[in-house]
Amino acid sequence: MIFSRYEAILVAMLTIVQFTVVLDFAVMAPLGSQLIDALDISTHQFGILVSAYALSAGASGFLLAGFIDRFDRKKILLMMYVGFLIGTIFCATAPSYYFLMGARVVAGIFGGVMSGITFAIVTDYFRYEIRGRVMGFIQMAFSASQILGIPLGLYLAHKWSWHVPFYLVVSIGLINLIMIKRFMQPIPSKYNPELSKSYFQVIKRIFSNKKYLVAFSTTFFLATGGFLLQPYITPHLVFDLNYSEEQLPYVFFSAGIATLIGSPFFGKLSDSWGKYKLFVLGSIMAGIFMLWFVNVPAGNIFMVAVAFSCMMLFVSSRIISATAMITAIPEPQERGAFMNVNSAIQQSSGGIASILGGAVLVDAVDGKGFQNFNLLGIITFISILICIGLMYRVHRIVQQKVVK
Repeated sequence: MIFSRYEAILVAMLTIVQFTVVLDFAVMAPLGSQLIDALDISTHQFGILVSAYALSAGASGFLLAGFIDRFDRKKILLMMYVGFLIGTIFCATAPSYYFLMGARVVAGIFGGVMSGITFAIVTDYFRYEIRGRVMGFIQMAFSASQILGIPLGLYLAHKWSWHVPFYLVVSIGLINLIMIKRFMQPIPSKYNPELSKSYFQVIKRIFSNKKYLVAFSTTFFLATGGFLLQPYITPHLVFDLNYSEEQLPYVFFSAGIATLIGSPFFGKLSDSWGKYKLFVLGSIMAGIFMLWFVNVPAGNIFMVAVAFSCMMLFVSSRIISATAMITAIPEPQERGAFMNVNSAIQQSSGGIASILGGAVLVDAVDGKGFQNFNLLGIITFISILICIGLMYRVHRIVQQKVVK
């Protein structure tokens, strides 16, 4: 048996944390067509709306990095989760574009650091040899958001309004918050006050470590590869390929099924076969299927679903293997700070990528679609190839550390 009963419960709670945070962010993309119509905004304005969350999340990650290792992991997780849920309630009640943007900033400030805290807990609690399996289960949060969250969110939005999916996130989050408070054991930090007495000392130590800088640069391109394309997928399907909103849940549901089945398998494979080997394979295959997806013509929703499912399946494999490698780099006493800076870079690069993606795309005459979606796919593929080379440096650092 790999996990004890408590470890299985801990992984489940952390997976639900990821599910709510991922769904809160991911549901924005499939709601894109509705938001553009309901708020009377352009595709470019929608890209800014998506970026508001990512950029605020990045800023909060940097700010929290200097303090996070001073607190018990459970306490900081609960504190940030409460703030995230409050921000999501604001999203659910937003009456206008600018109010929604402000609400996304609040949700991003708290939600953006949740992944960093989650992965710090995983790294504190689980040894490297089984961490791929843990990441595989946590990655199922992305799958569940595709299978359950996004299709249900789209249905609720179509049935009532785009506000309702955010109420769904809050409801699930409140239940999980109670579970964490009751069942999760305290995880004391390994903070060493002699090493880092102030915020600026912590930041200086983190950014003066060459190994950490290698990981951060890799994370930047890892996130860029996803955020360049992802926010514009639904507007592309609706406005460019003329699929109805009722058809979209089938596309996301099929992708969720693929990644739900594949994530545990890839997690186990990353531990047994090799994390970097899996990352290379997953990156190449994800790039190939992505190029297929951006070039699928209108009129065949089945091929769209197959291409998108295959793309997301292998995107899942590269995230699992990459996260397992990157979390092995920081020293125990700096783990929380490292993971939050890494998460901040991920979120910031995602926000920048969303804006760049909107700049690359050429708006159609009606301002709701674009003409060169396939060009964005080519740029994303190049970013994926660059990331393979950068991740090799991370792999070498981890190998040297594991041998010692």
